[in-house]
Amino acid sequence: MARVTGIGGVFFRARENSRALAAWYEKHLGMNPESFGGVILNWRDDTADDKGLTVWHVAEKDSEWFSPSKSPFMINYRIDDMAGMIEQLKRGGVDILQGPESHENGKFAWIMDPEGNKVELWEPRLWREDEGA
Repeated sequence: MARVTGIGGVFFRARENSRALAAWYEKHLGMNPESFGGVILNWRDDTADDKGLTVWHVAEKDSEWFSPSKSPFMINYRIDDMAGMIEQLKRGGVDILQGPESHENGKFAWIMDPEGNKVELWEPRLWREDEGA
């Protein structure tokens, strides 16, 4: 049977100004757009031990996971330095909704973009050899 092997892209429509929203992501999350306007996130650039993976999950209809956003989606961005990212966001005037928190698979924090979309930031855990992966 044919199957999905990964996420080929994330696309969403701006509610207001797409250029302003893209500029916010560039300024605060370091997502630098290519000439066509999209950002290429290349797994080869990822420094985590797993060398990149994407989690796909459908939340229950009454889930509060995306709150306070009213959007029916939330994007999780892998990052390479949670402490550095939190400092960068605070310097840029971005409020941290929650976190950072440490979990078994890494560190997480949550912010909102200017259009009210909740964004999850994830620094994958670096596993020691004696822990396994």
